[in-house]
Amino acid sequence: MYAGGTAALLAGAGHAVKFASLTNGDAGHHLMEPVPLARRRAREGYRAAEALGVLEYDIFDDVHDGELEATVAVRRRVIGLVRRWRADVVIGLHADGPGHPDNRAAGRLTADAVALCTIRNVVPEVPALERQPMCLLMTDFSAGPVHRADISVDVAEVLEAKLDAVLAHESQFFEVTPFYRGFADAVPSPQASREERREFLLKYYPTFLGATETFQLAGYGRAFERADLPF
Repeated sequence: MYAGGTAALLAGAGHAVKFASLTNGDAGHHLMEPVPLARRRAREGYRAAEALGVLEYDIFDDVHDGELEATVAVRRRVIGLVRRWRADVVIGLHADGPGHPDNRAAGRLTADAVALCTIRNVVPEVPALERQPMCLLMTDFSAGPVHRADISVDVAEVLEAKLDAVLAHESQFFEVTPFYRGFADAVPSPQASREERREFLLKYYPTFLGATETFQLAGYGRAFERADLPF
């Protein structure tokens, strides 16, 4: 939702892009049980990554959805990921402001891990980086008033790839979110065309997929994506 277009732009330019999910996504559904949901979310995530040109995708399968904490143990795992990938840029969620507690914890873990990636005696089993990566932090949609954007990325040219990635997350965008937010009756049928499903996303998720006027002027995080969309 927040950096898919940036990932597609970087991948299209020949850079190696990696995704990491710090929980297994096993809580986010109103009907499915945790184990099959986690497996389904993984499949959806891999399809989304493929749509964006992402090369690798790590999932912390043993961390339950809604239970992520910024512990030293999880931070060490994130440091290992960043070091093994030899990252130049790391993009994560912001720890400050309202929103999902897992998002805030992931932001704290990301920023702290990047800060320690060059310290050789921290996680010594993985060689330290010679140079600290650039760390860009983004916020979820509810934290707009808390932050000022320093960087925006125009993703108009890769918007369809971003939409394909979002479309891959069927359980999130077409099932659980419409149920809890009261627009389940508007969800297209499973047999609907891509165009119908695309229009549904643009109508019901505009704050995730583009930049409103408030978004552009006030900022919606330290880094955000923007595209000229018909809403």
